[in-house]
Amino acid sequence: MTDPLLNATDLPNISSIDLDAIAPSRRDAAGHETHRPRVLLLYGSLRERSYSRFLVLEAERLLKAFGAETRVFDPAGLPLPDDVGIDHPKVAELREACTWSEAQVWCSPERHGAMTGVLKSQIDWIPLSTGAIRPTQGKTLALMQVSGGSQSFNAVNQMRVLGRWMRMVTIPNQSSVPKAYQEFDDEGRMRPSPLYDRVVDVIEELMKFTYLVRGRSDYLVDRYSERKAAREKDMALEQVAQGAGL
Repeated sequence: MTDPLLNATDLPNISSIDLDAIAPSRRDAAGHETHRPRVLLLYGSLRERSYSRFLVLEAERLLKAFGAETRVFDPAGLPLPDDVGIDHPKVAELREACTWSEAQVWCSPERHGAMTGVLKSQIDWIPLSTGAIRPTQGKTLALMQVSGGSQSFNAVNQMRVLGRWMRMVTIPNQSSVPKAYQEFDDEGRMRPSPLYDRVVDVIEELMKFTYLVRGRSDYLVDRYSERKAAREKDMALEQVAQGAGL
């Protein structure tokens, strides 16, 4: 696949001379996937002027500039976990988008020193496993938060624990935007600043990790303990069958 030309026409804060396409010669191995990376973005506020949504939309613009295919999930109307069945339209939409994705971005406001219930509910609706399929295992993950006051990392630290629990490859870099009300203009666009540059760093790193991990995640998350348990289960079933004369 030829790298798409970075399109910075909708990224006025970008220094194009410093923004490089992610080089195929450095990212790809033999037999690599050739489709555009698929990225799902989740945000954690239902407010009309939602800074976590604004930040996710900035991240989406950057992802598209780097050649990704994106979906932003709207959490409005998503019921509380276990309040309805999994056939609810919003639950089904979220789970299908999670399965579709190869990478995800989670962004939450910090509320009472923690991530919001809106973001946590979305994560809680994503199962650890569906039959033999683990919807999040081996997918890459980037974390961001917005705060009304001084810079904090409580929400991203909580989400990092959840990402590890969901068996996701959570990238080292992360973004925390303090006093978010000062960082976005009336149109919801993020103003140029070192904080914006950090968001670019996070998205660039997510794309690099996604290119390197996808197509290899089954191998990367293959575990000794699970192989051992599966072998012992097969041996036990074989002994039962032999005992029954089958």
